[in-house]
Amino acid sequence: MIRYELLELLKETLTDELVVCNIGSPSQELHAIDDQPSNFYMLGTMGLCSSIGLGLAMATEKKVVAIDGDGSVLTNMGTLATIGNNHQKNFILVIVDNGSYGSTGDQPTYTGGRTSLAKVAEACGCDTVVECSAADTPDALKAALAGDEMTVIISKCDSGNRKCPVITMNPIMIRERFMAEVAR
Repeated sequence: MIRYELLELLKETLTDELVVCNIGSPSQELHAIDDQPSNFYMLGTMGLCSSIGLGLAMATEKKVVAIDGDGSVLTNMGTLATIGNNHQKNFILVIVDNGSYGSTGDQPTYTGGRTSLAKVAEACGCDTVVECSAADTPDALKAALAGDEMTVIISKCDSGNRKCPVITMNPIMIRERFMAEVAR
C-alpha cells in the first residue's frame, strides 16, 4: 500500500481534527482525496510539519494530527526530542514511513536500512509510540484519537506517489481558511 492509499483509508477517521500535512506530494494527495478547511497543506519548509503540528497543539485544545514523512522527520531529528519533552495530550503524529523521500524522486531514506524512527521517538521521550502496517494505521489512529495522550504512529507503507494536481490555493489562502477553522 502506498501513501495515497493510506490517506484514503485515514479520510474516514479524520473528521473534526486539525490536520497539518507534509510538503509536496502528501499535501497534494490529501487535497485531492478530501480537501477540508481544517487541513493545513504545507507547500514548503521540509522537516517542519511535526514542529508546526506540535506548536498548534500547544495553542489549542482541539485534537491535532500531523501527517509527516520519514524523510522529513529525518531532516529535522530535533523535532522528536522537542515533541518528547513537550507532551501535548491533543497531539498525534503520524509518520508515513515509506523508506523514501517521496516528494523529491523516491530516493531511499535510512528508515529502509537500520534506522528505526520508533526507537528514536522512544529515546527522545515519546511515551506512546505505535509502529504498524499501513493497513493497521486507521485503527491505531482511532485509538489515539479516543485516548488522552500524545501519540506517535509510525505507519510502514510502500514507496510511491500518486500523480495529483498541484494545489491551486496560494499559501495565504491556505493559512487564512485554516486559521478560521482553528478559531471556530
